[in-house]
Amino acid sequence: MEFCTLFLLISCLSWSLFVLCDSQLQTSQSQVLLQLKKHLEYPKQLEIWYDRKTEFCSLPPSANLNITCEFNSVTELNIMGDKPATKVSDFAGFPIPNKTLSHSFSMDSFVTTLSRLSSLKTLSLISLGIWGPLPDKIHRLSSLEYLDLSSNFLFGSIPPKMFTLLKLQTFVLDDNVFNDTVPSWLNSLPNLTTLRMKKNRLKGPFPSSIEGIKTLVDLDLSSNEISGDLPDLSSLTNLKLLDLRGNKLGSHLPTLPKGLLMVFLNNNSFMGEIPTQYGQLNQLQHIDVSFNMLTGKPPPELFSLPSLAHLNLASNTLKGSLSDNLNCGRNLEFVDISNNRLMGSLPSCLNSETRDNRVIKFSGNCLSIAGHHQHPESYCREFKVHVYKSNNGGKGIGVSVGLIVGIAVLIVLLAIGLLIVCRRYCPRLISEQHLLQKSVPENSTAGLSSEILTNPNCSSGHVFESSKSEVQILPSCRSFSLEELKEATNNFDSSAFLGEGSYGKIYKGLLKNGTQVAIRCLPTSKKYSIRNLKLRLDMLAKIRHPHLVCILGHCIEVEQDDHCSINRVFFVLEYIPNGNFRSHLSDNSPGEVLSWPERLAVLICVCKAVHFLHTGVIPGFFHNRLKTTNILINEHRLAKLGDYGLSIISEETGNYGTKGQEPKSWQMTRLDDDVYSFGLILLESMLGPSVPAKTEATLRGELASLSKQEGRVRLMDPVVLATCSEESITVVISLTNKCICPELWSRPTFDDILWNLQHAAHLQPNISHA
Repeated sequence: MEFCTLFLLISCLSWSLFVLCDSQLQTSQSQVLLQLKKHLEYPKQLEIWYDRKTEFCSLPPSANLNITCEFNSVTELNIMGDKPATKVSDFAGFPIPNKTLSHSFSMDSFVTTLSRLSSLKTLSLISLGIWGPLPDKIHRLSSLEYLDLSSNFLFGSIPPKMFTLLKLQTFVLDDNVFNDTVPSWLNSLPNLTTLRMKKNRLKGPFPSSIEGIKTLVDLDLSSNEISGDLPDLSSLTNLKLLDLRGNKLGSHLPTLPKGLLMVFLNNNSFMGEIPTQYGQLNQLQHIDVSFNMLTGKPPPELFSLPSLAHLNLASNTLKGSLSDNLNCGRNLEFVDISNNRLMGSLPSCLNSETRDNRVIKFSGNCLSIAGHHQHPESYCREFKVHVYKSNNGGKGIGVSVGLIVGIAVLIVLLAIGLLIVCRRYCPRLISEQHLLQKSVPENSTAGLSSEILTNPNCSSGHVFESSKSEVQILPSCRSFSLEELKEATNNFDSSAFLGEGSYGKIYKGLLKNGTQVAIRCLPTSKKYSIRNLKLRLDMLAKIRHPHLVCILGHCIEVEQDDHCSINRVFFVLEYIPNGNFRSHLSDNSPGEVLSWPERLAVLICVCKAVHFLHTGVIPGFFHNRLKTTNILINEHRLAKLGDYGLSIISEETGNYGTKGQEPKSWQMTRLDDDVYSFGLILLESMLGPSVPAKTEATLRGELASLSKQEGRVRLMDPVVLATCSEESITVVISLTNKCICPELWSRPTFDDILWNLQHAAHLQPNISHA
């Protein structure tokens, strides 16, 4: 008995010593953790890491921090920070105050330190503001089984040496800024079960090597810019989740593995019919293929899948009639077949009145149901008729139309040539220098007629007819002191910083009277005298129009030297809270995506504003650097153009007339620049935010492709395709061609542009005119 008691005592003592030793880190590992704290710039989540005497392995786990140790080494490190990358859309590879770690952070040094934790099996570093390229040396963590670096600011390519992490099972890089292709070596990871890289900027084709990852269970590459075709995915027999929504994938839908539970292929450019094989996926619970260009009749077996609960086929071009004998699965709870070209009656199993627990959406078709926002049958037959006519159109009519159009074009060319000659020899524009010789009183409205100021929409005849609700009573412009602006922005604190563009930094401010404003800091040329600059500012500040961002005031900062040189100019602008136009053009963007009718309404507003800048003000403001990021959307979803007319304060205005150029040629060039820039805005409205990154040759090629249905399906934003009428989009494509035409003389005026946009709006049902 005594022997047994002694044995138990020795065993307990040995176990206690083992646990004690196991909970104590090696000194070198403790030092690494403290160095990581320093690299991460001492986040509050790591405040309990005091010094080397901290018992790291004995710290209680929390939602934000957890460490696990085995044999005196860290095997699991999980840190959740408070700098989520999901709220930042304009990251360009440089640190952002209060969002990322500072300029002094080095991703390379951080990973070098991290790799000294050689026993790590689980590593999760989320929302810590980590930024920079992910270095190759991450592969030194050869024991990794779980890696999650989501919601940071990592960019560039995914290091190819990571293929040596043979134990890796979970690989998550969501919500970063990786902008290279999806790696082709992923099939070298023999144990990979979860691959998630959603909400990055990954591009290029979908890698066929993913077919070889037989162990894959979850695959999520949604909200990227992946293009091309999808391979046959039926070999991924363990796959349960497939999420590729919000990319640029095209061609036909792929064959899918039979064990799938969840499928998201929406918001792409898939064409053709839904494969009948999808009706054999008996374990499928959720499928979404909405916002594509799918045609044909959906397989009836799809509705009767035994496990299916959610079926979304909305916003395609599905056509034909659904069978009256269609059977619905017992678990089917949600069906959306809206905005297609389906005709006939609605099957009884899709009638929500017969099933209280089933949600059915079917508006925007041509079904024989009273009400419910159905189109007439002719709407759903238009697609067939159009294809037939395009293949068999009469040659005689085409020749006649071509002859008439040719004569009309010749007449227009002669008229334009005559106009150019008149403009060349009869200049009517007054130079800016001449106008600036006269002083402008502080409260005057020089250069603007009273009629224009009270109703800026009246200057262009019938095309500017609008309701009185468009006219806004906006405050007059005044001078601000630098102290007022510092107080409004808390001394231009980084928390008030909104962004930086070609015309300087912009801050959000709050005036003493409670008015929210945007304050732009505009570095300017020191060649202007204070009086000269003040005249320019006054001229710009007098402009008022319902679709122009209102300038509330300005401030000139002067250096106290012998010459009283101008240092900075500040513009105080009305604050527009709902983001810019580009942020509303894509699912990958933070704003609510606008439909085609809503985009047309924005374009009409902007066109009115630019027309007013060209013709309603003396002298006209022509070079306005038009782009989608300068078009702001207010809380009522009305568009306002910002950053207009600032060229009169920048260097380039003072340069015209040099090198043999005459003032009139400068003004004409700037006028044409606005037309060309507006053409690019039209193109971006149709194709999405990727337009600015493309070359001019690429854009012209894509615009030419839009004249054919196949090109539209391949290139056009799926939201536009799903919400536009064919007549409306055809008018805008033709208008865009004219705006970016290489021959300056053949580009339209903004009067013509506005007329065409309003015509396109009338051809598009359900549009609220601006």
